[in-house]
Amino acid sequence: MNKKQAIARFNSNWWEGKTAKEIVGFQLYEKRLCMPFGLFHKAMEEVLDRPVFTHEFADYNALQGEYEGKREYDGLDASIKRVIPKDTPVIKVIVD
Repeated sequence: MNKKQAIARFNSNWWEGKTAKEIVGFQLYEKRLCMPFGLFHKAMEEVLDRPVFTHEFADYNALQGEYEGKREYDGLDASIKRVIPKDTPVIKVIVD
């Protein structure tokens, strides 16, 4: 889908009346965002039945694999390591 087509799709409000699974089934496989990100994010969390962190959207292959049942969610640390270059310092803050 090109930019013009994605904008037209966005402007059509195609997601209205769709289930979370229908939304994810389309948007997760389309490189261009064709809906408000917040609605897509909410649908992902509903379909995967877990919190989905924003950085996870940088690794569509992992999300697609989990959605398709081909892989299990491997946790926050692993998801961060997949999207941040290996030698990048990371500060992890844990709040109780």
